[in-house]
This record gives sequence, structure tokens and C-alpha cells, in this order.
Amino acid sequence: MEGKKDLVNDACLMVKAPAKINLTLDVLAKRPDGYHEIEMVMTTIDLADRLTIYPREEDKITLDCTVSYLPLDDRNHVYQAARLVKERFGIKSGVHIHIDKQIPIAAGLAGGSSDAAATIKGLNRLWNLGMNVEEMAELGSHVGSDVSFCVYGGTALARGRGEKIEPLPSPPSCWVILAKPPIGVSTGEVYGALRIDEWKEERKSAEMIAAIQRSDFGGVCRALGNHLESVTLEMHPQVRQIKERMLRFGADGVLMSGSGPTVFALAERESRMNRIYNGLRGFCKEVYAVRILGENNR
Repeated sequence: MEGKKDLVNDACLMVKAPAKINLTLDVLAKRPDGYHEIEMVMTTIDLADRLTIYPREEDKITLDCTVSYLPLDDRNHVYQAARLVKERFGIKSGVHIHIDKQIPIAAGLAGGSSDAAATIKGLNRLWNLGMNVEEMAELGSHVGSDVSFCVYGGTALARGRGEKIEPLPSPPSCWVILAKPPIGVSTGEVYGALRIDEWKEERKSAEMIAAIQRSDFGGVCRALGNHLESVTLEMHPQVRQIKERMLRFGADGVLMSGSGPTVFALAERESRMNRIYNGLRGFCKEVYAVRILGENNR
């Protein structure tokens, strides 16, 4: 660990960074700034990275991680978030952050965004900065579009480019089975291939919010929708195959999360969860069975 001699180990703190899934992703329009105007209902799940944050005497940000292929410089959202906090508050001391990576990378599950949000929340505590959740979310919006949601956690409607957050009640409790094929998906390419002027699919976010407010599990499954899904399915047939397999094994609802490539299935009963999970394990290497967290994790 670089600079280990100047770490203040007894003052370290640990922060959990849960993954998210998109229950809906409605693309409304292309914005003048190059982003897309979107509405998304997102919720956190019980699959999480864990960050350990160490103060250090030297005015420097360093990272290490349990996976070797994650960049540990200013390409990393954790580094960007730490640098932003230091610059915003004029912090002259440094920090070392260890990332225990459990969320698949580039999977549509906001792993990097959640790590950045955890960094902001952790440094807020470590350095006694006194930011409230709205201030931390605003800061996070400068790192990435999903970081604001990840600061709030729980379940929420995200609007704008993802930075305008309206908390929602937790969805009905259920199992979430995730499967990520061994491919990478470029979010920019997926959005670039989306033809909004030819868009025919209905928006689902309002229907999803109503189902959540009724605590209607069947309604939640019927309201699942992602305008990016058809684009990614066209580009990557493996994603379509996973979705079809989940439905064949009896999932109550199936959807791709974000721009993909991870697909998730919802199952109300444990027996059905086991059937889907076991049916995917020989077909796809990265398969997880977790619960919806749903409630705010602050």
C-alpha cells in the first residue's frame, strides 16, 4: 500500500456502497448539452462494495482495490469524488481508500457511481464537513449521472440526466437474480444508437411509482421498462438469451438494468428464485441472488 507509513489506521472508517437496478428507464429527449433527459425509478439491492477510508498525513489521494484491472488514478470515480471534496472544502491532508469490489464492473449496476457516493459520504464524516444529503448529492452530480441517486440510496425517481432525486417508498420485498454476460457495453454507444424520433414504447415510470405506492408486487413486475433495452439486445444477443432464459425458468418480471449488460429477474418466492438461479449458473458465469434493499441506506 503506497504511503502506508503515514496512514492513521485507528481513525479509518468503512462505508457500504450498494448496487442499484433500474425498475424503469424512460428516455424523453436529447438535451442541448449532449445528455439525454430521462426519468428512472431505481432501487438499491443487497449487493455492495465496501470502502475503507484512511486519513493520511501527506496531501495525496491513493487507492487500492481487490480487483487488479480497475484503474486507481483520476479515471476512477472514487478518486474523482475524493479530489472534488478536497477542492470544494480546501482540505490539505490526504486520504487512502481501499475498495473491496463485489459489484460487477461496467454492468449497469452503478458500481462506480455507488463507490463515488460512498466516498463523498465517508469523507463528509471523516473530515466533519457537515454536508446534508442534498449537498452531497449535488456534489456527486459532478462526478457522474447516477452518483446523486447513490448518495440518497433506497428507492427514488431520478429525473434530468439523473441528478434530480425524489425519494419513493420501498418496493415490495422480493428476490433479485442478476446475470451479467462476459461482455462490455458502452453507455455512450447505446444512447447514440437510440432513435428517439422513432420511439414507440410507452413511458413506465408513472405506472411503476403507482405500483410501489400500492405495494403491488405484480404491478411492479408489469411496470418494468427500459427504453435502452431494445438497443442493447440488438447489439448483444447474449443479453437477449439471458432474458429469455430467466422468463423460461419462471421469473415474475425481467429487465435489463441501465444500459446493460446485466439482466435481472424478480421472484417473490424463494423456490422460484432457486430455480432461476440454478438454471443460469451453468449458462452465465456471473450470477447473483440478492434481496431488494429499497430503503434509504444513509
